[in-house]
Amino acid sequence: MEIVVGWDWADGHHDVVVQDQPGHTLWAGQVAHTREALDLLEGRLLDWAHHVRTDVHVVIETSQGLVVDWLITTGFWVYPVNPKVSDARRKPSGAKTDRLDAAILARLGWTDRDQLRPLRPADEAWVELRQLTRIDEALTRQATRLTNQLLAALKSYYPQVLAAFADMSRPVALAFLANWPDPQDARRLTVNEVMSWLRQHRYPRAAQEAPRIWSALQQRAWEASPGKRRAQVWAVRALVAQLQAVQTEQRALREHLAELFLASPDADLWMSVPGVAVTLATRLQAGFGPDRDRFERAEAVQALAGTSPVLYQSGKFQRVHMRRACDKHFRAAVHQLAFTSLSRCTWAREYYDQYRARGHEHHAALRALANVWLRILFRMWKSRQRYDEARFLADRARHAA
Repeated sequence: MEIVVGWDWADGHHDVVVQDQPGHTLWAGQVAHTREALDLLEGRLLDWAHHVRTDVHVVIETSQGLVVDWLITTGFWVYPVNPKVSDARRKPSGAKTDRLDAAILARLGWTDRDQLRPLRPADEAWVELRQLTRIDEALTRQATRLTNQLLAALKSYYPQVLAAFADMSRPVALAFLANWPDPQDARRLTVNEVMSWLRQHRYPRAAQEAPRIWSALQQRAWEASPGKRRAQVWAVRALVAQLQAVQTEQRALREHLAELFLASPDADLWMSVPGVAVTLATRLQAGFGPDRDRFERAEAVQALAGTSPVLYQSGKFQRVHMRRACDKHFRAAVHQLAFTSLSRCTWAREYYDQYRARGHEHHAALRALANVWLRILFRMWKSRQRYDEARFLADRARHAA
């Protein structure tokens, strides 16, 4: 017997509504967020479905999380839906409870199931790669935040070191600050001591750079009060230690990420794209995935990446705006691809310049270029063929004719 389960997740428990036909509730209740309670519910669902796992259809408002991972392992059909879909099905009164939400999801399972896309068990290597790319992005944001805080602190009491090192996020600059966070201590260094330290850290052209760095440290800039200077030394030590730890972990993560990516069968495919190195290639692989049936048309990929514009039209009023409901990580990856391709592909540069000439801003032109790139990448991904610029230009000329 076919049954539909509306599943609403809440902190610590799940509200579940089971229907054996449209509008008829077989069971409704709360399930604790424990493995024992979920296993018990699985047994009950199988009893109601006469032990046919494929007759159980679960509609839930998320595609991620431990519960979704568990549901996929049960062999049930799992349909994730956007919370906005169930919001639109509520009554005009605006009444909302977890039980009502679960009932709305169950009703969707009967009325709109042909429009819902079931989840499939994902390739674990791809799951790991996708998660690591997102962790890598988070570490990059964290390092940027810490670097900005470090620069603000140094400007308040130690501007000499900013003149000595062009990039304070570099390991050698951080190592210098870890040893000499106080400008008075750094001023006591000699040129030979600076040169020796630079050589120990394999600084390029240490003999030529040592006098310049020493001279910058000797400058008499506006000095902070002794109390502020001593306090900021503690802040800089803490920020430097955090930055060094983040950079160490990110280097190790990227090495592991590169190993995972280069071992995948699609590595050569993504590396053939102009301007794409390993880091960007892994993010493209994370966006597309290994399942060639995941996307049927290029438009689906463009919508997921947020490059396709959204049309709003009512009567005589019409406007086009940027798509915001998308995979932000995927959007950032294709945006970066569009930017790097400007210096690698003549046709990409021409397309960008033409778009700017029509009055569009820089990022709007990059989104339009990324939209074109996604059509190319989709065809490469579907056919498992490497990027061939001559073929692309020939197809474009034939299409224009």
